[in-house]
Amino acid sequence: MEKPQHVKVKICGLTRMEDIKAVNEYCPDFIGFVFAKSSRRYVNPEQAGLLALQARKEICRVGVFVNSPEKQILDLVKKGVIQIIQLHGDEDENYIARLRENLKSCGQAGEEAKIIKAFSVKNQDDIKTAGLSKADYALFDNGSGGTGKMFNWSFLKEIKKPYFLAGGISLDNIKEALNLGEETGCPPFALDISSGAETEGVKDRNKIEKIIRRIRE
Repeated sequence: MEKPQHVKVKICGLTRMEDIKAVNEYCPDFIGFVFAKSSRRYVNPEQAGLLALQARKEICRVGVFVNSPEKQILDLVKKGVIQIIQLHGDEDENYIARLRENLKSCGQAGEEAKIIKAFSVKNQDDIKTAGLSKADYALFDNGSGGTGKMFNWSFLKEIKKPYFLAGGISLDNIKEALNLGEETGCPPFALDISSGAETEGVKDRNKIEKIIRRIRE
């Protein structure tokens, strides 16, 4: 299993130029743009393109999709808006294999693009299913994206695949999340934070700063 020297951090659900200014200042490893229209954090491809242009180049840009047409994903990769694809819907292994093959048409950007597949964790079997996925990374949450609710992290002791840990991570439980490696033997590759970096539904610069500092300290 790939084990980073330090747990990485992703701030997801950016929608405003103020959000970009905040992440540019504190430089998380990943930022996420949500392309699911059902989400209150939805941005359209044009908005995401403008935001991505202003983001620091060393911050990796992730696009979050829910049962999206492949063409939309491929266009965003080809244009350089996103570098990682996060699938958060009912996409199966055939979809992932087909998408990976079609990414070759996007040139070097497509060849380098990674795929994250999100899994809602209700029991141990969900972890086993994730371990068999052909995606580069798994992402685990409680299935209620962006609500700030946690799932039972003890299930993670069975995972042998690099994973993003999401669902209810905030300043209150970052230390517990970082200690998962000691408790389960399988530390997260990255912590994925959305609502935990918000105040009254919008990204909070001070929380972003504190979250990133706490993880990196």
